[in-house]
Amino acid sequence: MAIVFVFMGVTVVRQGYQYTIERFGRFTHVAHPGFNFIMPFFDRVGRKVNVMEQVLDIPGQEIITKDNAMVSVDGVVFFQVLDAARAAYEVSDLYVAILNLVTTNLRTVMGAMDLDETLSKRDEINARLLSVVDHATIAWGVKITRVEVKDIRPPMDIVNAMGRQMKAEREKRATILESEAARQNEINRAEGLKQAQILEAEGRRQSAFLDAEARERSAEAEAKATQMVSDAIGSGNSQAINYFVAQKYVEAISQFATSPNAKTILFPVEATQLMGSLGGIGELLRGTLTDKTS
Repeated sequence: MAIVFVFMGVTVVRQGYQYTIERFGRFTHVAHPGFNFIMPFFDRVGRKVNVMEQVLDIPGQEIITKDNAMVSVDGVVFFQVLDAARAAYEVSDLYVAILNLVTTNLRTVMGAMDLDETLSKRDEINARLLSVVDHATIAWGVKITRVEVKDIRPPMDIVNAMGRQMKAEREKRATILESEAARQNEINRAEGLKQAQILEAEGRRQSAFLDAEARERSAEAEAKATQMVSDAIGSGNSQAINYFVAQKYVEAISQFATSPNAKTILFPVEATQLMGSLGGIGELLRGTLTDKTS
């Protein structure tokens, strides 16, 4: 009988669990994992409490947001029992209590937010739920480690409206970008035209400056040649007059050749006169070179 008595008092608690021991229906202590001995016929195991971290699904529910939009929400809760005695005797059904607590606070938190906020601020919703639920379950010996909203499903008409809004916003951005590109293109074209006009004006200015310089040098050369002819005439050299007349004569004859309407040219003078003029030019040049040599 002693051996049977001992075997009846042996209680083995599995890892991850804690048992509450009751004596005549009153809680006395908690049996931890491993070998435990209780008094047979006096003590008994009251509750087998799971102290591992557990996951509780929050079923989908309809919630009305601040802007009167109906959304369907579901989520999960992660919790762990830290005090087996309080979890067993401070609340009637721990799982139902946590589920109802999270559901109620989820409606409260999301009901105070607009639809856009509920869709974009999940982290804020999770943080507020965690703070509220964890504070409420301290009395039950439970630690809420995480609350996650899994899915938020707006009504189909709102989803379609959001899709149209997104499409309109993207089309608006595309139109703005196209107009900005066209504007920048026109600006670049105007800048290029302006730069081309500036360069063209600079070219005309430089060309006019060079033409003026060339005409000035030509005039100086002409004046110098005229002065030399005048000096030669003043010194009694008759060949200078022949040079001057022959030069003008050759220039006048060359105008006939450049006329666009002239097919046949008739010279009213004899060719020997032109040859005589050219001979006078040659004599003048030889006389000039002889004077420079002497």
